[in-house]
Amino acid sequence: MGETVNLDHISLILVQPHIPENIGAAARAMNNMGLKRLVLVNPKNVIESRVQKTATANSIRLIENMAVYQDLKEALEPYHYVVGTTARTGSSRPATTNPRALARDLIPLTENNHVAILFGPEDRGLSNEQLRHCHTTVKIPTASFSSLNLAQAVLILCYEIFLAGSDDRPSSDPRLASSFELEGMYDHIEAVATKIGFIDLQNPEHWMRNIRRFLSRYRLRAREARIIRGFCRQIDWYTSHLEKNEKQAD
Repeated sequence: MGETVNLDHISLILVQPHIPENIGAAARAMNNMGLKRLVLVNPKNVIESRVQKTATANSIRLIENMAVYQDLKEALEPYHYVVGTTARTGSSRPATTNPRALARDLIPLTENNHVAILFGPEDRGLSNEQLRHCHTTVKIPTASFSSLNLAQAVLILCYEIFLAGSDDRPSSDPRLASSFELEGMYDHIEAVATKIGFIDLQNPEHWMRNIRRFLSRYRLRAREARIIRGFCRQIDWYTSHLEKNEKQAD
């Protein structure tokens, strides 16, 4: 057996969960497979007695230690690689993998990086807006009916991650840019691209979605994100310099 996934560097994030029993069952599934970091974002109905009912006694500590945020962007700030679960694919969504392939990819990543795996609300899953923060998406293959119970989906992902091992990829990946660093970079790109007229003001989200999809393929390091921001700063300075000279000429 080669290197394995560092389970301590993986967090499961439930976005706007509605059913308390699903939170408890998800915690139990995580505990079964050795994952300990559970995060809730804007939960709608956290009733402690109902959560603990399905978590069982051995998983109560995981519930007690879980973090709760109201804003997804804030919750993702510490993470270097973000995965979104989805039953739907499309041109507006990041590239899709499957649980087994994802688990293999996490082997080198989790040595030096913190990974977040997002699960959406029970009734509709993750929105396009929420998925734009993700480097990739993962879809659980099914025979026909694609909708899975939240806790079932958590268990399948946790199971594949727990089993993940590699004989041919023993080396680790370097630390990647965190979500906080990437979001700052994307905001900078959008501002400069708008200023120079690269982005169509009628549909800026379409252009930024394409830019995000392109750059997310490369697992940018923090230094590379800073280089891109430096490039943006230089464009911003140069265009401001031209505008100043034009005003003086007038």
